[in-house]
Amino acid sequence: MKFGVVIFPGSNCDQDMVGALRNDLNQEVIELWHKDNDLSAFSTEDCIVLPGGFSFGDYLRCGAIARFSPMMQQTIEFAKRGGKVFGVCNGFQILCESGLLPGVLLKNAKQQFVCKNVFIKGDDGKVLKIPIAHGEGRFHADEKTIQELIDNKQIIYRYCDQDGNITADANPNGATHNIAGICNKERNVYGMMPHPERACSDKLGNIDGRYIFQELFLKYVKESILA
Repeated sequence: MKFGVVIFPGSNCDQDMVGALRNDLNQEVIELWHKDNDLSAFSTEDCIVLPGGFSFGDYLRCGAIARFSPMMQQTIEFAKRGGKVFGVCNGFQILCESGLLPGVLLKNAKQQFVCKNVFIKGDDGKVLKIPIAHGEGRFHADEKTIQELIDNKQIIYRYCDQDGNITADANPNGATHNIAGICNKERNVYGMMPHPERACSDKLGNIDGRYIFQELFLKYVKESILA
């Protein structure tokens, strides 16, 4: 499996992502400039990653300009063909702006940038400690969309406390239903606000992020091969 990491003007977590995938998870990584428009080196078994940062300075709206980059147009088509796409923080915002994921990311409830470790958990109930760093990470969607996410099991991670309790106090940004990450119905496009790439190194004293990559991507590849 190859990972292509798209770099936009203003991306500032791209090298964190490249380092985590290449050095901590021993994966092949290709860096992709946003003006390029060639994904011929990638098959639908590979993954395109949209890293965090402030693409185009977030001057219009988070992810709104990056959505029109040539590489993003190719990424949209790649996803439609069944290719894996993963967006983190600003990457999540870009996925929502592009229509690859439903909902929007709004300004945090207290109108403040939040940078700290938080706890999240998925359907398997495993509690993970993952860093966040965002000012517009409050996931929001209308009631119909939220119900569809629940019914289709598209909510991949929710904010919780260290014991796994999903409470208002554990919600760092006011996200609806404590949503930290979602996927599309086809389960090949994933987006989340927390930064798993910042929790992959033994030197940082936290490798919970490795579990996320392994569950969402590496495990998927092994199961596909066995199938």
